Amino acid sequence: MTEKRTGGRILVDNLVAQGCDRIFHVPGESFLAVLDALHDVPAIDVVTCRQEGGVGFMACADGAMTGKPGVAFVTRGPGATNASIGVHVAMQDSIPMILFIGDVDRGMRDREGFQEVDFPAFFGPICKWATRIEDAARIPEYVARAWNVAQSGRPGPVVVALPEDMLCDVVEAVDRPEVAPALQSPNPFDLDQMFDLLDAAERPIAIVGGAGWDAETGEDFARFAERIGLPVAGAFRRQDSIPNSSPVWAGNLGYGPNPKLVQRIKDADLLLVVGARLGEATTDGYTLITPDHPGQKLIHVHPDPNELNRVYLADLPICARPFEFAVAVAAATEEEEDLPTFAAAEANAEWVEWNTPKPRDVPFDLGQCVVAMRERLPADTIICNGAGNFSSWWHRYWPYAAYPSQLAPTAGAMGYGVPAAVAAALRSPERMVVALAGDGDFMMNGQEMATAVQHGANLLVLVIDNSAYGTIRMHQEREYPARLSGTTLHNPDFAALGRAYGGWAETVERTEDFAPALERAMAQTGLRLLHLKTDVEIITAATTITAIRNR
Repeated sequence: MTEKRTGGRILVDNLVAQGCDRIFHVPGESFLAVLDALHDVPAIDVVTCRQEGGVGFMACADGAMTGKPGVAFVTRGPGATNASIGVHVAMQDSIPMILFIGDVDRGMRDREGFQEVDFPAFFGPICKWATRIEDAARIPEYVARAWNVAQSGRPGPVVVALPEDMLCDVVEAVDRPEVAPALQSPNPFDLDQMFDLLDAAERPIAIVGGAGWDAETGEDFARFAERIGLPVAGAFRRQDSIPNSSPVWAGNLGYGPNPKLVQRIKDADLLLVVGARLGEATTDGYTLITPDHPGQKLIHVHPDPNELNRVYLADLPICARPFEFAVAVAAATEEEEDLPTFAAAEANAEWVEWNTPKPRDVPFDLGQCVVAMRERLPADTIICNGAGNFSSWWHRYWPYAAYPSQLAPTAGAMGYGVPAAVAAALRSPERMVVALAGDGDFMMNGQEMATAVQHGANLLVLVIDNSAYGTIRMHQEREYPARLSGTTLHNPDFAALGRAYGGWAETVERTEDFAPALERAMAQTGLRLLHLKTDVEIITAATTITAIRNR
């Protein structure tokens, strides 16, 4: 299309051209021209949120669901800084996302005008590319490039500032067709070397996660690992990379992993790491696997050449997307008969034992709540959570059956669960979606329940309330036993709050009451909330406050 249009119209037309079908936003006067253009474009679903942090998290979660950029619009200054948390999560989680920011007029720049921020400078360190569009005629070029940068190599966020007056300019522009990320297939020579290293190994293990996974990738990689009996562990909060029902699944790394899996990592003579960066959480502060990993060979598969050998010495670096790599290794072992066999069955049995909740003699046992959920909810339920000790029960006990089914920030951001669940419910209305949130975590973005109700999202929210910032309380008790300072919370009636937003809600205070309450919740539609009142003494799935103090 080349006839004259406003910059706002050109932007919207080119979002449609790139395949965008949904945006998340809080409206601002700085991009009114975009909102006006969206009025006539039913192809894009406009999701109106209640705070820009929720906008950023929803766009990030939508990108995780689709593998294409989640799109967010916010206004300048406080709108953009509120949304920055979503950009940070998308960067650390390797999620494609584009944040558009309405900016001050071009003629007002550098005067510290109303809500003015230098956005390329502000966002540059936490995204793949931060830019500003000065010429409305170049909007198609910038949108296509942003789409490509967000998806290519290691996926991540792009930030685009939109001067308000530029969006009102009426110009001619040539729209660009949809761009697709380039294929990144492994070199056959690299695959030969990889199989030689596997042949020579005695105790190999794979670690999967990070950038560029989808359902087909997980199935192909699982098929390859099953052919050779290779144990497969998930990086931190990437437990859905392959179906946990696979006989090679060995469990997850991160906070509170199975000690037997930790020992397997330590004892391994070969690590096949696919997609994961081997970040701080996955490696227990770069100690479980050290950057030089003496006594261990490392095959590191990653789509970004700048990531290979950046922190970890790679004996065999392979620059490829997990998708093309998984297809290649599955095909290479499909007809081969003379294959090595490793200890996947033993590793999987250790995970099954670790993954099976044992009753605890406490008034409210979250492990048994997970048992009830496993029995009642569909296997492909999408579990969404932010940061906090409450998540440890689901990290340990929930079997992730499909991709995507774990939306959880590896960046450790609080407040992610509810907005992520809204995005997931809108993207996959046919699937069950559960938001898990601690009381502190929930209060950071619980207002997005209003977004859920307004847009007809169907989800269940579990608020795990121990009246504390539990994770910090745990660390506090370890470092300064019995010296509480700044971690106690006085909370509202979360069930009443859920009903105030227009949802169905109940409060649960005992283990035996959870399953019936869950059953009643499942009989409802729309927004449902269960307020679970727990004891801070039961601080994780594995220990108590008293035990931590007594150390």
